[in-house]
Amino acid sequence: QVQLVESGGGLVQPGGSLRLSCAASGFTFSSYAMGWFRQAPGKEREFVAAIDWSGGNRNTRYTNSVKGRFGISRDNAKNTVYLQMNNLKPEDTAVYYCTADQYGTGVYDYWGQGTQVTVSS
Repeated sequence: QVQLVESGGGLVQPGGSLRLSCAASGFTFSSYAMGWFRQAPGKEREFVAAIDWSGGNRNTRYTNSVKGRFGISRDNAKNTVYLQMNNLKPEDTAVYYCTADQYGTGVYDYWGQGTQVTVSS
């Protein structure tokens, strides 16, 4: 049974940081590209960041609005992908979802249930 379980969300003040984690099970994690999406209230789900199976820093990509503030990484030994979020802004408030992409083509096969991130003073 495939599972993606996100954790680490919460309430943070503007300028603060959070680190999201996503624990994967039920598939060969090291063979999948992984990504993070988010959905704010009243908006469509949007891409945030992705990392390929190898996890090298050159093999990451980000939506423009988070470049320089967010960092995606993975630990294949722990079947976990992370999203480090720094200098958070109110517009980052959303439910954040972890995703898995078997072929690295941007077609995501599996999704987590999401974790809420709220940036507010």
